[in-house]
Amino acid sequence: MHDLTRRSLLQGGTALAATGMLTGPALLDFAKAWAQSAPWKAEPGAKLTVMRWKRFVPAEDDAFNAMVAAFKTATGTEMNVFSESFEDVQPKASVAANTGSGLDLAWGLHTLPQLFPTKVLKLNDVADYLGNKYGGWTEAAAKTCKQGNDWLGIPVATVGGYLTYRKSAVEKAGFKQVPSDFPAYLELCKALKKNNTPAGFALGHATGDANAWVHNILWGHNAWTVDKDDKVIINSPETMKALDYAKQLSETFIPGVASWNDSSNNKAFLSGELFLTSNGISIYVAAKDDPSKKELAEDIGHALWPVGPIGKPTELQLAVPILAFNFCKYPNAAKAFIAFMLEKENFEKWLSGARGYLTQTLNAYDSAPVWTADPNNAVFGQASKRALPASGIGTPGEKAATAIADFIVVDMFANYCTGAKDGKAAMAEAERQLKRIYR
Repeated sequence: MHDLTRRSLLQGGTALAATGMLTGPALLDFAKAWAQSAPWKAEPGAKLTVMRWKRFVPAEDDAFNAMVAAFKTATGTEMNVFSESFEDVQPKASVAANTGSGLDLAWGLHTLPQLFPTKVLKLNDVADYLGNKYGGWTEAAAKTCKQGNDWLGIPVATVGGYLTYRKSAVEKAGFKQVPSDFPAYLELCKALKKNNTPAGFALGHATGDANAWVHNILWGHNAWTVDKDDKVIINSPETMKALDYAKQLSETFIPGVASWNDSSNNKAFLSGELFLTSNGISIYVAAKDDPSKKELAEDIGHALWPVGPIGKPTELQLAVPILAFNFCKYPNAAKAFIAFMLEKENFEKWLSGARGYLTQTLNAYDSAPVWTADPNNAVFGQASKRALPASGIGTPGEKAATAIADFIVVDMFANYCTGAKDGKAAMAEAERQLKRIYR
């Protein structure tokens, strides 16, 4: 994911205007009318402090900030919004949960609401309101936020992560497109390395990028951290097959991936060092917005994750749910803000502002204009429907969320792929860690 400069932020503002974003008086008029008819009325003198992850596509941030400003004016709610890196969102939310102060809402990653099931405001009414109005929720998104019949948060969107590649490099390697099965995909990566146009996937603590590719390989081999009854089953022949496959794949990677975070592959790809990686659409957007990278942008393609021996998609996509803490002094304002974010007049334009970086979790937005605005966007529109919850076949909840937050699967793959541990030791360590969580 990409560290963006002030210059690119200004370019993003231009892109926002080009999408026909509901802004200025039109947005404010809608917000005022909505506030009068909404099921939740913000309390007099309401103040909300909201933490979100740092944006990677500037126009998305512009759209979000425009919504915040309109909500503030329409409801009289004072809004304090600040951003943190992916890596810092969960620790800061944990501090707020433990101290009962500092935040009212946290817009975070994966199954964040499941980490604090006793500290969040139940949002059943918001989920029902939006789900009934907009065609229901995608399965994985709903599982991300639900505990039993209770909604611990609202799955605002999914950051779709798929394969970003240089079309010319793939063709030179002898492939018309990125293969859709594991064996041919490995052969592509071997050919890319041979041609000095290597692939590279994060093996460091990259919340989105590292978790995505290793879970696809693990699950694709029908290997899981836990079974449907939440019994730890990571130490298995299927896991060993997944590790062996990943090691072969990692031998084709560009050097340094073991220390990569979520921005490293963006920088390497945009600088011409990397030719195949997994990412949101932000690499393509950054290239499109930079006149000096016109040729690079035209050479970028996107592809779905390959499917493993299990025979069906096994994708871990980056859910971005929002939660409200139950110590928030203004719960009606919090619920109103969350619902306001996902109303069609806001959300479809917000998706366009995000330019494919965010994917809908409400089915009504499958036909949003962003998915046909550019052929390179279309792949990302499938992310929410193809995803599994972070728990795999297990129960979504605090334990599964902890396993993801602690990078247990990522570290198991990294230990084996780098040679730090053999397969038996890598699986045994992951097993011990998981059993401490699932006891």
